Amino acid sequence: QVLLVESGGGLVQAGGSLRLSCVASGRSFGYYTMGWFRQAPGKEREVVATMRFTSNGPSMHYSDSVKGRFTISRDNAKNTAYLQMNSLKPEDTAVYYCAAKPLNFDSDIVPSSYNYWGQGTQVTVSS
Repeated sequence: QVLLVESGGGLVQAGGSLRLSCVASGRSFGYYTMGWFRQAPGKEREVVATMRFTSNGPSMHYSDSVKGRFTISRDNAKNTAYLQMNSLKPEDTAVYYCAAKPLNFDSDIVPSSYNYWGQGTQVTVSS
């Protein structure tokens, strides 16, 4: 079992930055695929960024809406994943969730493919 706890959300003005953290406990998540998702009111949960390990090293994926502004990273020694969010826009306002799953062949951008989820952290970007 893996327990995920997010932190780092808050209120920020448009153009500002936030860094979200996701601490995993319960077992080492060194080779788990990590994902950051978000859900705005009245909308479905959508992928923001994912990271999985491949034979060629970590492979990251970003949604088109955050590409070039957000960066996913992880520190396996601290069992922590991060989402650095720069140049934030009002449309980035949502509850952000981190998720984890063992390596498999399921799509990394589909929420239902993940086994473990954090409780979510609110990010609000004012205009």
